[in-house]
Amino acid sequence: MNALRAALVLLTTLPVRYPVNITETEKRRSVFYYPLVGLLIGLILWGFAYLLPYGSLVSAGLVLSLWVILTGALHLDGLADCADAWMGGLGDKNRTLAILKDPNAGAIAVVVLILFLCLKFFAIDALLDSGHAVFLIAVPTLARLFPVLLYATTAYVRQGGLGEGLRLDHRDGEVPWVVATITAILVIALLGSSGVLIVFFSSLVFFLVRGASVRRLHGFTGDVAGAGIELTELCCCVALALVAIS
Repeated sequence: MNALRAALVLLTTLPVRYPVNITETEKRRSVFYYPLVGLLIGLILWGFAYLLPYGSLVSAGLVLSLWVILTGALHLDGLADCADAWMGGLGDKNRTLAILKDPNAGAIAVVVLILFLCLKFFAIDALLDSGHAVFLIAVPTLARLFPVLLYATTAYVRQGGLGEGLRLDHRDGEVPWVVATITAILVIALLGSSGVLIVFFSSLVFFLVRGASVRRLHGFTGDVAGAGIELTELCCCVALALVAIS
């Protein structure tokens, strides 16, 4: 339970206290509960959307707002930081890391966030309007598999960063892949053939984002993990929306 509570504190704004007696092993293994946290977020969003009238732009706006509030905009912050860093870093690792650490947002970050939220808003509206609210359960669950696989396959490069104590090692064995398999099966069970589609797109996002991060940083930071979650959610929502309205 300590590991699950730690994951809830890091990834959500839910009123959960961080465990004071957590061990390093529990802290590290909290990563395995990320998809479960995503499932909880998804169930809350789905229940909230169920109470709203479909076919209203206001409903889509309220769902998106709750989505951001539940996560404390943590991953959006990572997306914004990565947008600034990848443009301003000019291909240099140290310069990119310095910009990632800078709390100020540049013009690129603002533009990316506006475009991102607009796309996600219209995708949510299309899916709610077509009666596909179950996507609200599947997408956050699948997206939070991104950091699990990132920690399992990639070096964490930020010394003293928030995610430094979460690095997985050989003692965790095949657990990340078991978590990935269970999550993918759950999503496909919920969405059927559409679940297969978003599992494919989430895998594509993972390989593209991880590849870009490894080439630039020789590893990843927490901002990259957050950006990966947001990009996975966006790509899945847009793909499902295009299928729903076609």
